[in-house]
Amino acid sequence: MKTKLIFSFSLFVLLLSSCERDVNFDLDETAPKLVVEASIENGQAPLVYLSNSVGFFSRIDPATLSANFVRNAQVFVSNGTRTHQLKEYSIPVPGGFNFYYYSSDPASPSTIFNGELGKSYTLRILADGKEYMASTNIPDTTRRIDALFWKPSPPGNDSNKVALMLRAFDRPGFGDYIRYFTKRNREPFYPGINSVFDDQIIDGTSYEIQVDRGIDRNTESAGEGYSFFSKGDTVVLKLCNIDKATYDFWRTMEFNYVSVGNPFSTPTRVLSNISGGALGYFGGYAANYRTLIIPR
Repeated sequence: MKTKLIFSFSLFVLLLSSCERDVNFDLDETAPKLVVEASIENGQAPLVYLSNSVGFFSRIDPATLSANFVRNAQVFVSNGTRTHQLKEYSIPVPGGFNFYYYSSDPASPSTIFNGELGKSYTLRILADGKEYMASTNIPDTTRRIDALFWKPSPPGNDSNKVALMLRAFDRPGFGDYIRYFTKRNREPFYPGINSVFDDQIIDGTSYEIQVDRGIDRNTESAGEGYSFFSKGDTVVLKLCNIDKATYDFWRTMEFNYVSVGNPFSTPTRVLSNISGGALGYFGGYAANYRTLIIPR
């Protein structure tokens, strides 16, 4: 029986190898699309990044990224009462390049506003002779943080590593969506590998869950032990209620992040709420913050 299994497996491998053939794909040339990353948070000014999409096999470096930002666009954000035209700003980065974004213009103080809980907002972009529109809202903060604490990491891990734990309560009523970020010491806020969640399972309940450390996807991979913090870290958790469109964008985007290179994954279209054929999203964030100092 064992000999039969070995023979069958060998035959299977032989058949696979004998069926190999070179397959060449001619990829269609497509025009770049506008890519929008826009957000507004309670107590904060709107923030908009505009760039052009790049080809799948394009070289990505600071020079390419800097050249790909969309300059001199007209960007407007409205809260239904006031409409404010955003100003373009630049950020110098190493190598002599600049990154660009749009935010509130202090030269027009009469129309400036920050995000507020329970308010709706519209975004209008005029760039390269085309118009793009999107809308979002900042929900109420329906996810209540009861405690933020730590536990030793499971056996087999570095004894200096700890798991960040959250005890929270979800208000009854389906349709609450969240996205979270963590800030470690002097690092910026980074989202988790899977940063968005709904309330299908925990609706109306108190629950306890480990919060994975957020990472910079540009420089760090989700290797073994990535989710833990270290003793001595100061950690800030940013827990945000978001609307359904923002949840759908990041849910589909993050699925694509983790499935790249996996031949068995199912292709997923990233869902955008930007009209006019642009890629990306405009999202409202209702943010809660909690800080925890982990003793050495």
